[in-house]
Amino acid sequence: MTRGTLAAALFFGPLQAAKGRLALSLAAIAFGVALGYAVQLVNQSAINEFSQAVRTLSGTADVEVRGPRAGFDESLYPRLARRSEVAVASPVIEADVRVAGQRETLRLLGIDVFRAAQLQPDLAATAVADSLDRLRPDTIFLSPAAASSLGVKVGDRINVEVALGEVELRVAGLTRAGGTRFGLMDIAGAQAALQRLGRINRVDLRLRPGIDVAAFRARLQGELPAGLVAERPEASIQRAAAVSRSYRVNLNVLALLALFTGGLLVFSTQALAVVRRRPQLALVRALGLRARSLVALILGEALLLGGAGAALGLALGYLLAQAILGVFGVDLGAGYFRGLPPALRFDGGSALVFFALGIVVALAGSLAPALEAARTRPAAALKAGDEQRAFERLQPVWPGLATIAAGAALTLAPPVDALPIFGYASIALLLVGTIMLMPRLAVAAFRAIPARGTVQIELAVRQLRGAPGQSMLSLATIVASVSLLVSMAIMVASFRSSLAAWLEQVLPADLYLRTSAAGDAAALSPRDQDDLARVPGIRRIEYTRAQSIILAPERPPITLLARPVDARDPGARLALVSGFVVPRDGEPPPAWVSEAMADLYGFTLGRVIELPIAGRNQRFTVAGIWRDYVRTQGAAVIDRDRYIRLSADRSANDAALWLEPGVDPGALMPAIRAAVSGAGRLDLAAPGEIRRLSLQTFDRTFAITYVLELAALVIGLTGLSSSFGALVLARRREFGMLRHVGMTRRQIGAMLAAEGFAVSALGLAVGLTLGWVLSLVLIRVVNRQSFHWSMDLAIPWAALGVFCAVMLVAASLTAIAAARAAMADAAALAVKDDW
Repeated sequence: MTRGTLAAALFFGPLQAAKGRLALSLAAIAFGVALGYAVQLVNQSAINEFSQAVRTLSGTADVEVRGPRAGFDESLYPRLARRSEVAVASPVIEADVRVAGQRETLRLLGIDVFRAAQLQPDLAATAVADSLDRLRPDTIFLSPAAASSLGVKVGDRINVEVALGEVELRVAGLTRAGGTRFGLMDIAGAQAALQRLGRINRVDLRLRPGIDVAAFRARLQGELPAGLVAERPEASIQRAAAVSRSYRVNLNVLALLALFTGGLLVFSTQALAVVRRRPQLALVRALGLRARSLVALILGEALLLGGAGAALGLALGYLLAQAILGVFGVDLGAGYFRGLPPALRFDGGSALVFFALGIVVALAGSLAPALEAARTRPAAALKAGDEQRAFERLQPVWPGLATIAAGAALTLAPPVDALPIFGYASIALLLVGTIMLMPRLAVAAFRAIPARGTVQIELAVRQLRGAPGQSMLSLATIVASVSLLVSMAIMVASFRSSLAAWLEQVLPADLYLRTSAAGDAAALSPRDQDDLARVPGIRRIEYTRAQSIILAPERPPITLLARPVDARDPGARLALVSGFVVPRDGEPPPAWVSEAMADLYGFTLGRVIELPIAGRNQRFTVAGIWRDYVRTQGAAVIDRDRYIRLSADRSANDAALWLEPGVDPGALMPAIRAAVSGAGRLDLAAPGEIRRLSLQTFDRTFAITYVLELAALVIGLTGLSSSFGALVLARRREFGMLRHVGMTRRQIGAMLAAEGFAVSALGLAVGLTLGWVLSLVLIRVVNRQSFHWSMDLAIPWAALGVFCAVMLVAASLTAIAAARAAMADAAALAVKDDW
């Protein structure tokens, strides 16, 4: 037998006895890879479907001139079409409308079919029995996805809600382009149906050969009215991806946490296996095996483990992605890509990345045990009782303190490309640094425990004091899983609590009326407002007009809110997070901007800014910064009376109603619907109902987060059971000796239960403390840099208390179960030399 064959036999042979622990490590890696790959697949599916929809609707256009959702004057179209650089110009009007009886909105586009045929052939080339149907004002062509979701066929009729009325349209055919949900009309018919005569939303341009697109865009941008942008069609894809990117990246990071805890499980499993086999490995070294070969053998095992786990994880991830699409949709419950059909496609690039991550995690978890085994002198390792020396190198304090200090310093770093990269790195360093300190913390904590009481308690304490390094392996998984779960629990509880408090402040009225849920085409006209004012029982009404406007071509649109605000007491209606200023006479009027606008555009209190209203830039003074949990891309509030003077737009999207004393909101709703024509399509709700629905939406949005948290916890508990069980099984001879001297199985079980309780209590204490620190990083760094909102700290004490109790009970039961397995053999067999 060669030395290599002997080494392989001596090394891999004992692994047959650790099949269970190796299977758990493989499962942990597979689970972590599956979660990460599933989230990535769903995210990529959403982006791909949206990109395909944009390419279909933009066709071969080189440049899009795009304005606010309310549209702009169509007189710009002929001016663009007559430019010498333009070969084809195609006007488009678009709006999100609601079809009667449907919850989801439908994207409605009005096109000039003759112009669109040159730019968007997939839209214009639609087979119809009567070619004049393309020009009739009461016909619509649906995409196959829209027809399927609406449950209609060619020849059927649908009712589209516009303002507070309905427009009946006949389905004249299906478009060749599939994919997303949309409907096509002739542009003149669409303008009439949407009550937007003379308005369009964009003009698609194809330039003449040889024209520099970038230079043309730059020239054109300087000539356009305020609030319009000239951009490449791909820019809308990038903006849509940017809007949801922070949410998607945070989900990916959260999914990778499960892979990280799986890596800790691999580390504990490999470290225990190496410690148990120190004499065998030392013998192999004494027979001539080089240290480098020994490291290669251990890492080779990790490579096989990681490869198998990653391959299994990819298969599970694909199945999990299908399940997620079925439950949450392509938007993962967040609403960023609502209306897109779920379509899952295999992503080879992402698969390779996550396969490599699974292998890297397994190798990283095995590297330290491999190096320690290679550094150990064979003569020392052959001596009995040398196992504890394997943990002595883990006790220096300065590496852990330096890692924690680096993590704390990174919390001060700015975002990178609008992502909290340094915030994620800070959390990783704080976690790793704390785990590195656990051996020293364990020594100090176990020495502080009084070794008094029953015999089993005294033996448990002395065991922990004598071999603190071994318990560190269990502590690593406990601290990692507990701290990550606690930090996320505190962050989510803080967010939910802050959202509830915010809703209390911004919903002071007795009843609320909303039209925006019905899409862009819904609004309260001045006549509707007059009818509403005549309803008996209403004391006061405040209207809000919401408009989407473009502040910067490279950023998504912001929301302009026109509503009554008292400039001398804006905190009565807005959740201010800053002080406020009152502009002096002669200064621009006040505008109150959200935290997102302050972060994204650098707006500060007192600064003069420009907002595009009715095609002209209007100057305002930033009079305050307020908290907004709805519009993450930014919102600005101005006084409604000033907005009407600037735009002549008296319509409204929402209304807040204060009722006369003693009037029941529920009893008043039928009177409102009877008084206002078409009010049956309005959403009427009391503040309590809005808060309830908002919190339900919050819980649905964070449902995938809860699932990923639970997954990380399960892996952590698995790691705790695995490492503690391995430690107990490694002490079979010790238990045999104790039984020889008179201890009963029950007493040994009580001793191990005390050890498990003490180790878990220390892990919980450190995990809770670290989790609180990490929650501060999540709240004040990661979430602020990702979504630009602040929140107030709220700790879910009751939930954390139940969690700690469950963890302590689980640790004690794990120890008892492991003790029974370790004492299954007779006492005489347990003390025999096992090699």
